[in-house]
This record gives sequence, C-alpha cells and structure tokens, in this order.
Amino acid sequence: MAILPPHGGKLSITIGEDPPDRLDKALVREAPEEAALSRSRLMKLIGEGAVRLDGVPVTDPKAKVAEGQVYEIALDAPAEVEARPEAIPLSVVWEDEDLIVIDKPVGMVVHPAPGQWTGTLVNALLHHCGESLSGIGGEKRPGIVHRIDKDTSGLLVVAKTDRAHQGLAAQFEAHTVERRYLALVHGVPEVSDPRLRGVRGTSFEPGGVLRIATGLARHRTDRQRQAVTFEGGRHAVTRARLLERFGTPPVLALVECRLETGRTHQIRVHMAHAGHGLIGDQTYGGRRKLSPKALGAEAAAAAEAFPRQALHAASLGFRHPVSGEELSFESPLPADMAGLLSLLPRMQG
Repeated sequence: MAILPPHGGKLSITIGEDPPDRLDKALVREAPEEAALSRSRLMKLIGEGAVRLDGVPVTDPKAKVAEGQVYEIALDAPAEVEARPEAIPLSVVWEDEDLIVIDKPVGMVVHPAPGQWTGTLVNALLHHCGESLSGIGGEKRPGIVHRIDKDTSGLLVVAKTDRAHQGLAAQFEAHTVERRYLALVHGVPEVSDPRLRGVRGTSFEPGGVLRIATGLARHRTDRQRQAVTFEGGRHAVTRARLLERFGTPPVLALVECRLETGRTHQIRVHMAHAGHGLIGDQTYGGRRKLSPKALGAEAAAAAEAFPRQALHAASLGFRHPVSGEELSFESPLPADMAGLLSLLPRMQG
C-alpha cells in the first residue's frame, strides 16, 4: 500500500505480507506503478537519507523489513536541467502524456554535448513539452532512450515520464523494438556474391537477408569512430535486405536494415565492414568514385556529392509502456534521399 504525493513531497509506503528480505527490494515491490521508482533510484534515495522509518533515516538498502512498517520517502520536485528550452520546430508524429515520437530532420543533434549545447532535440523538446514533462530520474527533462546520428533522418521515441522511460528502456534492452532503416549503399549485397561469404561475421539467412554479427568498440586511434571487433566490444547484430539495384551493371543498392541491437553508428560500421559502405558517409568510407557509364554522368555526380550518410530511420514499432497498445509509425524518405534515388537508373531485368 502506498500514498502517492501529487508532485514531489513525501511518498508513504506500507510493507505488505511476506516482504522481501531487504529494504530496497521491498520498496520496489510496494511502490505504486505511478511513482515509477526504479530500484536504482530507490538505492540513491536510501543513500541520501531520503527514506525514513518512524522519522529516522534508513541508509542501508539491505536493512531488514517487517510487515506493517510504514516508510516515508522524500521526493523532490523534478529539478530543472542545464539545457534550456528553445523554440525549434518539430515534426511530431505522436504525443500523449507519457511519450512523444519525433521525425527528426537531418542536421539536428539529439542531446546537448561539448561543441553542441544548443539547437538540439532536447532543447526543442524542453520548449515543446513544457510542463508536461513530469520528471525522469528526478530531473525535469525528456527521457532519451535511443538516438540517431546528427546526419541521419527519421523516427525516434522520447519518454516524458519516468514510468514511460523505464518501460521503453526495458523494451530496447530486450530487443523487442522494431526499427527499420533505409540506406543507399555502394555495391549490391546479395547471396550470389562469393566475396561476402568470406567476410568474418557475415552470413545469409532465408530470403537473402544479410546478417552481420560482430562486436563494436571505440576505434583505437580515432575516438570519434566505432570499429568492428571479434574480441570484446559490445555485441551488435544488423540484418540487411536488398530492395533495389541501380546502374548497368549495378553499382549501388537500396537496402532495408533492421537492428537487433542499437549501438553507436551500428549500421554505418556494419555495412562498411561488409564492403557496402553508405553513400555520403565520410567517416566510414562512403566516398568512392562512381562510374558515369553505369549510372549516367548526372546521377554519378549527384551520388558522389551527397553531403551526408544516406540513412533514414523509416519505421518504428513498440508497445506503449503504459497502455500496452502496440504502436507503429512510418516516415517517408526525406527530400534529399528521395531526390537522389529519382536520379539513379534502376537496373533493368
């Protein structure tokens, strides 16, 4: 049983029957879902002396508890974060009291960081959402559960409440979020290419789907880049399905990439590892000379001059962390990618 304060204040929790053997576990069990108190946050509150029994702080998370005990937890109102609200236009695909889905434009950084403290998605959301942000981990801020690169366009979901943040984070950790990207790449990743079968970490699944499974870690000498590794690193799996071939003979392809995991630069690194770097990707080798004979002079020049990685987060699907509703969203190709594809000659036959 618990009495939930409206915003900040004290939360009163009564320990029920047959409680767990330690305080933090008991409080997690008894805390109301609306309070969205994760075990890690409760551990922090206990350590800060914010949990009291009969007016006395209890600072040991392993403390024994008993049925009927009443604990009071002091919850501060969400603190304002350093990032400032900015009136930046947003393309909102969905919004309710718990979350918001944004179609992010090319050029927008998701989160403030050294060198980019303003003009980010977080700055825009602080302005757009205003008082509807009820607090993430005790701070009045949007809950970023996944990111897409500055020069990648498309869909991402952001939590507005702690309960949504926890629920979405759990789905991303369990790899149950459906994410589909469209990428324009060099070459044609298909089953008939014997070279691909010799690339470590790559294999083909039914339907001609290319599966790339490696570790990913920071590059040894360039800390801004990620690198494939087979010793250590974070496990990463990308699946790529061939959609269209361009040129005669074909020299470019449009592929659909699905993420099983979501690591930094994952698609860009994996496709480059497979020998099919993204058009326009200056970091991972997407700048290559293209054949005017195969594509035509105009199309080859346009592809070579494309100013960013040709990658778009085209669809996003997940279970609403509060209502349980299955949600799915689609985003059309942005104008720059659509314009480039319109110039490329489809492979005949």
